[in-house]
Parts: sequence; structure tokens; C-alpha cells
Amino acid sequence: MSTAYIFTAEDLEEVECLTVVDLLRRGGVDCSMVSLTEDLEIRGSHGIRMMADLIYGEADMEEADALILPGGMPGTLHLAEDRRLAEDLVKAKSSGKLVCAICAAPRVLGGLGLLQGKKATCHPGHEEFLTGAELTENEVEISGNIITSRGLGTAIPFALAILEKLRGREEAEKVRKAIVFN
Repeated sequence: MSTAYIFTAEDLEEVECLTVVDLLRRGGVDCSMVSLTEDLEIRGSHGIRMMADLIYGEADMEEADALILPGGMPGTLHLAEDRRLAEDLVKAKSSGKLVCAICAAPRVLGGLGLLQGKKATCHPGHEEFLTGAELTENEVEISGNIITSRGLGTAIPFALAILEKLRGREEAEKVRKAIVFN
């Protein structure tokens, strides 16, 4: 079974986080929400409270096949400030694991130099932070082991792209049909 971690910080975009968790779990991926705070409860940017599955130190980054960043502001800035996460993202990318970010969160990857020479997309207005990337306006951009997406409206295609990479086209297609998407 594939393992994915999606990182939660105060003021994240709730739908971008929960859509990914939901669809990956439907597709048979062991997807855990990992809190960057010392508390499992996280408040999103729209006041919705969620419960993470693990505190950062409890997550075994070596077992993860994918590390995922939801967007939202200022949640994305909180993700960018966490040095543990930065180190793990760099290690994951260099070891060939999936590194995924949606909305404003690709700017975290850009700040770490992980988008150098990669195609990438993000929420309009954050392009200047995607250092070294070849920018596109596609809903989802897959470039090697990096997957980026534009925002809440592209959360389903983003999650399905991650699922396809982790579990194959057939599993992603089953989930797509089950949720009556497109």
C-alpha cells in the first residue's frame, strides 16, 4: 500500500487538504494528515476545524511515497517557515518520492529550489515565487516527481493525478467514476 502525508498548518485551505485526503483514501492510499503544530486540531483559513492524524514527529518520512502541501493563506507561509518540513521535502524530491503542492503552496517548493527546470503551476499571483520553474496555467502540472496545481477549483484533478502516480491509472479512473467527476 502506498503512503502519503499531507501537512496541516493553521489557516490552510480546507477543501484543498480534505479533497486530497478523501480521494487518496478512496483509492487505497494510506494518507495521513500531519500537523506542523503540537496539536492535532487545526483551524483552516475559513474557520473550519479539522483533526490531523499525527503530530509531525510521529510521522515516519522514510515510509512516505508522497509529501503533499495544501495551499491557503497564510497557511502556506506557515508551511514555508517549518525547517523540518523543508528538509524532508528536499530529501523526498532527491530520492524520487512524489512532492506535491496546490494553490499558493508551490511557492514553498520554489523557495527550496525544487522547481528548477520543472514545469509548474500555482494560484494566480504566486508565480514570482516559483523560482526556476517553467510556468504554465494548466490545472495540474506533472513534471517528473513534482505535481503542482492551481487552487481549490483544481483540487479533484490534483488529487486524481497523485492517485494515478501512486496506484495507477485504473484505480484513479475507478475513483473518478465513483465520485461522478467530469
